[in-house]
Amino acid sequence: MPPASSRPVDNFDDDDYPAYTMGRAAEMLGTTPAFLRALGEHRLITPLRSEGGHRRYSRYQLRIAARTRELVDQGTPIEAACRIIILEDQLEEAQRINEQLRAQGRESQPETTA
Repeated sequence: MPPASSRPVDNFDDDDYPAYTMGRAAEMLGTTPAFLRALGEHRLITPLRSEGGHRRYSRYQLRIAARTRELVDQGTPIEAACRIIILEDQLEEAQRINEQLRAQGRESQPETTA
């Protein structure tokens, strides 16, 4: 039996693990490496680099790139698509924080008796 792994999360289950090369990522998305480079230039995604300096993408980054490609395919300029994705992400985060604060407020309210 192989020894148990000391890693808390298996890399196969980690959405942030940079598992995909640029070529493989572009193939999976049905796009070109230039499209992925453009997303980096617009600071939408920043791929990690291998020891050899090659870009490596995570599943999370591929989902962002796929959403951007959908917008671009619908005629949205890449600059606008990147901004839309950033704003969508900020909105989602604000909504998550808002919900957490509401839940904390409900927990800290004293019970009222009639």
